[in-house]
Amino acid sequence: MKKDKKKKNNHNSFRVISVGFIILILTGALLLMLPISSQSRSVTPFKDTLFTAVSASCVTGLIVKDTATHWSLFGQAVILALIQIGGMGVITIGLMITRLSGRKIGLGFRGMMQDSISAPQVGGILSLTKFILKMTALFELTGAVLLYPVFCRDFGAVKGIWYSLFHSVSAFCNAGFDLMGVREPFSSLTSYGGNIYVNIVVMLLIITGGIGFLTWDDIIQHRCHFNKYRLQTKIVLVTSGLLILLPAVFFFFAEYSAESFKERVLHSFFQSVTARTAGFNTADLSQMREPCAMLMTVLMLIGGCSGSTAGGMKTSTVAVLFLAALSVFKRKNDVECFNRRVSEDIIRTAGAILFMYTTLFLSTGIAVSLIESLPLMSCLFETGSALGTAGVTLGITTSLSLPSHIILMILMFAGRVGGLTLIYAAFASNNEVSRLPQEKVTVG
Repeated sequence: MKKDKKKKNNHNSFRVISVGFIILILTGALLLMLPISSQSRSVTPFKDTLFTAVSASCVTGLIVKDTATHWSLFGQAVILALIQIGGMGVITIGLMITRLSGRKIGLGFRGMMQDSISAPQVGGILSLTKFILKMTALFELTGAVLLYPVFCRDFGAVKGIWYSLFHSVSAFCNAGFDLMGVREPFSSLTSYGGNIYVNIVVMLLIITGGIGFLTWDDIIQHRCHFNKYRLQTKIVLVTSGLLILLPAVFFFFAEYSAESFKERVLHSFFQSVTARTAGFNTADLSQMREPCAMLMTVLMLIGGCSGSTAGGMKTSTVAVLFLAALSVFKRKNDVECFNRRVSEDIIRTAGAILFMYTTLFLSTGIAVSLIESLPLMSCLFETGSALGTAGVTLGITTSLSLPSHIILMILMFAGRVGGLTLIYAAFASNNEVSRLPQEKVTVG
């Protein structure tokens, strides 16, 4: 009976998380429709404000209106608020407001928070929430301070403050929204492509937000003692490091060979880091060669880490699947990593996530290609960017029709909330009373 109640509470948690994001998106879309939200003081069509609100709340970065030239300061502030709430999670913000109001936080709310940030247990969830808020403020303010000298020089003392804060929050939340359209619409950070300082600061913000709060909690507790880290933390750090280094080496030799050594290194590492859900770019991606575009698409689908501001399948999912394949190749009964055994239900879940993301990615990419009569690779890049909440684009998002925009919005929502969360929210768990007979099926 207690087990059934727990499953029912988890089921309700997934519904609350999904509905919370929907309410956030609709509120943001309505606020962006206000005349005060646009620089022309006119009403922006709902289809455009909805797309922008979905992209900001799901920390994606795909846009149909240039953030700097179309939206007013109020509109930009609404977008930044959506990014912040979406990056930290609606349940985290709700719990913070509940604590500030002095109300008692029940076990149900704590369970929702656990599901929202993928915490290992309910115990200590309030202190973990406090830690998340502190770390978010620390990283974002530090990033803003570090970016201020550059933006102060380029945009003035007062405007530089807003630009520094906006880009720091956007980078830490892996959102990819920028205000560089004042130089050239939809240009992202291409004007700073050769600026080592800006590149490093933005990359560090993306990485710190993308590896997850639970990882930072482990690192702060155990410092440099790698052996004391949880298995989750070890997998996250090793996988993230490999997913930054290896693609950067590929980009260095395959994509940016015509540039100077400094620009090759900067562009290679930046595209490797930003591809996994951040959405910024320092080079013109529309000129990217197909093999590199395909690699970026794979990186976008992988995404960041569990319990982070990033989306995607998550690095731990890919790591578990790799380890499972390795165990089959070695003919081992168990999936092992760092002297620990990975449970079978985790492996099944990882396989389901891979199947779900691959199916969504391919089917929607083909659908957009048929609707728009565009090359399949370009459409797959856009759907991969939306589903992985990456936000990088080959430049076709603004020209897509309404049906394609609806497809991208659905993908962004599924990518941020989590495909399994949506499925769990829609269907109650079915507890099996008895197990059916087992029979072998030949595969491979």
